[in-house]
Amino acid sequence: MTNGKTHTAQPPKMDDVKLKGHRMKLPVRIQFHGLEPSEAIDASAREHARKLESFAPNLMACRVTIDLEQKHQHQGRPFGVRIDLTMPGQELVVNRVQHDDVYVALREAFGNMRRQLEDAVRIRRGQTKQHARPADADHETVSQQQQQTGHT
Repeated sequence: MTNGKTHTAQPPKMDDVKLKGHRMKLPVRIQFHGLEPSEAIDASAREHARKLESFAPNLMACRVTIDLEQKHQHQGRPFGVRIDLTMPGQELVVNRVQHDDVYVALREAFGNMRRQLEDAVRIRRGQTKQHARPADADHETVSQQQQQTGHT
């Protein structure tokens, strides 16, 4: 227990960051609030961050905050995860994903961030999500065309 102290894992030099044979360009900063720093949790967060680079290689910074939240009345003490991801001209935030298992909280938070990042990249490329058209949309178009041409 840290008595409310914040511990920050210092971001390593970019030359020093290497996970599973992949050299990261993305500087990752991990902060622990309300719990002692853990190498295993730190490594898990960095591995999740590394995977984000495959969606957008131009990421500039990733800040991950892991909190041990206050005890809930009917539950244990959940872990809270916040992720701030910086890319040119934009910052994406996943705020307060909570779970009793810190690894599940990390996985869910990074899953949410991956979806936001995919959407941001798609928008930057000028691609937008194609929403399904109603089943009768083609019928309305045909009816409108028939009315315009005088064929009914």
